[in-house]
Amino acid sequence: MSKLSVVILTKNEENNILDCLESIKSLDEIIIIDDYSEDRTLEIVKKFDNEIKIFKRAVEKDFSAQRNFGLNKASFEWVLFIDADERVSEALASEISNFHFQIPNNVNGFYIKRRDVMWGRELKYGETRNVKLLRLARRDAGRWVGKVHEVWNIDGKIGELDNGLIHYPHQTIREFLSEISLYSSIRAKELHEKRIKVSALDVIFYPKAKFFLNYFLKLGFLDGLPGLIVTFMMSFHSFLVRSKLWLNNKN
Repeated sequence: MSKLSVVILTKNEENNILDCLESIKSLDEIIIIDDYSEDRTLEIVKKFDNEIKIFKRAVEKDFSAQRNFGLNKASFEWVLFIDADERVSEALASEISNFHFQIPNNVNGFYIKRRDVMWGRELKYGETRNVKLLRLARRDAGRWVGKVHEVWNIDGKIGELDNGLIHYPHQTIREFLSEISLYSSIRAKELHEKRIKVSALDVIFYPKAKFFLNYFLKLGFLDGLPGLIVTFMMSFHSFLVRSKLWLNNKN
């Protein structure tokens, strides 16, 4: 693999950014796309390495646009996207840095596995089990779509790496609720613009079904109290999306 650009989106990430940067310091180019952080995020970035490229740009409730902006700023053929609350494991960094084989021309991206750690406990069941994300791809092979819960649409064959990311999301309940409120509003507006309809039955029963699926069928209860909290919160997110969509359609 040729040299690699790493893109990180930030917004008030002073508690995460240093550990994130430490995990990718062996990679070639680091690009920060910052949504006008009001804490010490950029101060920490500059102190860590003054060669890191920093661009300020408002998200304006469109995370794909923010990621595509970062894609345009990348210097190298291959681009890796990570979030500030993620860490590239040593094994993953080594795997990316030491591709000794020739990647076929029709392979344009790679899925990367991700495991969540919540309040000191790795979640092995429920909604977050077996998560893999398309985060490493050729710069010109596709674009990000979706205003929230965005995905990278890549043309061509997609491979999968052996090693993964470590994710430390929502380390306080307050932060969890704040992000759920933001993301559910963006998602509801996006669905409203697509003229998606929702009924009272959807609002009532979809979140309950999601809870049952993730907590019981996907064994989320085996993750203890963190598993219960995450399952409840993500079901609450589904409830908020549908409730806000119903209100948007009504108004």
